[in-house]
Amino acid sequence: MALRNLPQHCDHPFFDVAGDCLVVGGMKLTQLAASVGRTPFYAYSREHISQRIAELRAALPTSVHLHYAMKANPMPAVVAHIGPQVDGLDVASVREMHIALDCGVAPERISFAGPGKTPDELAQAVAAGITLNVESETELQRLVRCGERIGRRPNVAIRVNPDFELKSSGMKMGGGAKQFGVDAERVPQMLKEMGKLPVTFQGFHIFSGSQNLSAASITEAQHKAVALAARLAADAPGPVPALNIGGGLGIPYFPGEKPVDLAAVGAGLHEVCAIAAHELPQTRLMMELGRYIVGEAGIYVCRIIDRKISRGQVFLITDGGLHHHLSASGNFGQVIRKNYPVVIGDAMSADERETVSVVGPLCTPLDLLADRVALPRADIDNLVVVMQSGAYGLSASPLGFLSHPAPAEVLI
Repeated sequence: MALRNLPQHCDHPFFDVAGDCLVVGGMKLTQLAASVGRTPFYAYSREHISQRIAELRAALPTSVHLHYAMKANPMPAVVAHIGPQVDGLDVASVREMHIALDCGVAPERISFAGPGKTPDELAQAVAAGITLNVESETELQRLVRCGERIGRRPNVAIRVNPDFELKSSGMKMGGGAKQFGVDAERVPQMLKEMGKLPVTFQGFHIFSGSQNLSAASITEAQHKAVALAARLAADAPGPVPALNIGGGLGIPYFPGEKPVDLAAVGAGLHEVCAIAAHELPQTRLMMELGRYIVGEAGIYVCRIIDRKISRGQVFLITDGGLHHHLSASGNFGQVIRKNYPVVIGDAMSADERETVSVVGPLCTPLDLLADRVALPRADIDNLVVVMQSGAYGLSASPLGFLSHPAPAEVLI
């Protein structure tokens, strides 16, 4: 049966329930936990990642190249699974680049963005032959010198800080003063200079925001990105090979949030592609998605190690916490803390419910996975599951804080 035990806003598109147990990758959660051998752990579903990619392929125009943003989840097994199903990978560090290359992804299918690339990172990226999204005029000059030292012509795209924002986005990446990219009004001069430099121009990267659930806002930003790229193309050293319009598609985490209308996004993108075919006929459009591909396909599982009542409030104390899952604790950019969807994974059908707070083992009140939520009555050894945990989980968390053991990660 579907996850009808979840709060109404958390009905899940992927995971089912059998009896009392959440089912993950065809296995009951208790069986999966026994197979992993310890808690806490992250588990990601191959089937559900592939299903999400298939949904995207069906909804988006076939001319749009689909890229995976590895920063969402750089687990090597996840990257190896996704790599053959998408058209490219976008990395945010040399370590991610090496994972991508080790997974057999061709260098021409990899791009590298980030506002503070070190000289060593630039050298390794140039030597590997991947595309670098330059974020400043000085970074471009460093790349030129790096290419001359190595004896290889760098592949260069310009990351543009647009003069617009992605409305309704959870995290704004463009518009106004930003550390990301080159301000749009400075790009024409940069393009003119680039024509005199020993680099290969690969196009533009224009991304204005992430975690957006509004199809209308996403489509509006895509239209603006294409229009901006068409204006900038007038000063480019040649035809624009590629335009990365970013992603921005979010997933619902909190009460009141609804999934983004993928059909509406696809319809809007068909319109964008028609305009791009006229304005930028030699340009391939790329859409870069991370969270939307993996976010809902992953869970974080921890075990209750104590149950206590303090002045009438029930606390379930687990062996996991913010050191493993900073996002779920509310300390990864939330202005007002809200609870991720949380379930008792091996008591899904229990009728008796109580209001509890789920906390971790750390010596800080910030170690809070769920605050005053209604859950089935649980006790020591029950399994707490944080849903929507496939993106920005382990790799976005302060693993070394208080020196507790690291969780396991499995792809099933």
